[in-house]
Amino acid sequence: MKIFSLGGYSEVGKNMTAVQIGEDVVILDAGIYLPPVVELEENERIYVDERKLRSINALPNDLLLDKLNLKKNVKAILLSHAHLDHIGALPYILQNYPMVDVVGTPFTTEVLKELMRDRGGKSDKKDKRGRYGPDESMIKTVLPNSSFKLATKSPMTAEFINITHSTIQTALIALHTKEGTILYANDFKFDNNPIVGKKPNYERLREIAKKGIKVLIVDSLYSGDERKTPSEKIARGLLEDVLLTTENRKSAVIVSTFSSHIARLKSIVDFSKQLNRKPIFIGRSLRRYVSAATRVKMCPFEKSIYLASYKKQVESILRKIMVNPEKYLIVATGHQAEPGSVLDRMSRGELPFVFHKDDHVIFSSKVIPNEVNIGNRNMLEMKLKKKGVRIFNNVHVSGHAGREDLRDMINMLTPENIIPTHGDIEKLKPMGELAIELGYKLEKTVHIMQDSEVLTL
Repeated sequence: MKIFSLGGYSEVGKNMTAVQIGEDVVILDAGIYLPPVVELEENERIYVDERKLRSINALPNDLLLDKLNLKKNVKAILLSHAHLDHIGALPYILQNYPMVDVVGTPFTTEVLKELMRDRGGKSDKKDKRGRYGPDESMIKTVLPNSSFKLATKSPMTAEFINITHSTIQTALIALHTKEGTILYANDFKFDNNPIVGKKPNYERLREIAKKGIKVLIVDSLYSGDERKTPSEKIARGLLEDVLLTTENRKSAVIVSTFSSHIARLKSIVDFSKQLNRKPIFIGRSLRRYVSAATRVKMCPFEKSIYLASYKKQVESILRKIMVNPEKYLIVATGHQAEPGSVLDRMSRGELPFVFHKDDHVIFSSKVIPNEVNIGNRNMLEMKLKKKGVRIFNNVHVSGHAGREDLRDMINMLTPENIIPTHGDIEKLKPMGELAIELGYKLEKTVHIMQDSEVLTL
């Protein structure tokens, strides 16, 4: 068994791991590195190709498979969930894997299809609606807690085990092979009270553990935080406190959160109703994720909202809101202060909306820990404060396991080997230290890798 660390082992983002068993290669996730491309997300129409993204180091290094003459042996790309740092590279690199099955849960695959259509290129095929994009026929959907048999020379099955995270239908992927089971746990949290979707499938995880797990590839983003990550119901309570117990009767209220966080969006809509405000969702990424959730029948608030994503729609609804701001609650993209996001453009006066003293801006999110995001967010908050806006920060709980969750995970699964992932060396080291504390041996049974390395077991 060989493990290839193609991305997400030297940075927070562009997660991609490959596994080789015999001649067969299976890829786990294919994410993009967001900081270099933040300005592209909310623009109306920008075509960026693979070459451009590689030049700014935004794509994982799957070229290593080319170098080792293994790309032709890739049989499947398995997707854990719908976040861009796990699936965002696919619209740009999928043409390099023309005969490969791309497998994920329904919400994940719907979001991927949206990304592919948004990308659109004249060199690609038209879909049934006449839009350009890579071929969607290679995308296969599997329900949570179900399996998919791979077209490999030796028997290999991918099992998608339901887990909780900050987006719906996230899966831990158990890759069952003749050399043992690899459990890919990137990203997850243990939430027994999810607002949308089912709680983690602990029973199946324990069953797999009894049979034996050869390798656990595990989310280590917050392995140094000595905590258990709280349930999403805590974030719902925080939102309720801010929205329902602060004085906002005559103010504009703007909430910004992760567009993919369907459970969080549901809570925002629920409290908006209690305030007798119409929830208005503004932004292209909100449209993408809400539309995908609607198509898989996991958007309980779809009939309660107005969704605006294109320029004329956005400008029209903002003019209407400015007449009676107390009648609306705006959900806007831009919680990381991405240049070109709706909240960024509102703060710059580039949209027909004027902030007034005591308007509320609620960040139901945490800044993703990199210098670009931190700098952008500080600048956005400075602009808002100059206008007298009230800012409510970090009305949020994480979607990632803390150190004590990871301890429980290892104790439950007792894997033979552990490979920390999802972070630079400073985020991977605490995971390694925890494994050593639990009896694992550095470089023997716990393996701290960097991007573009190969581990043979």
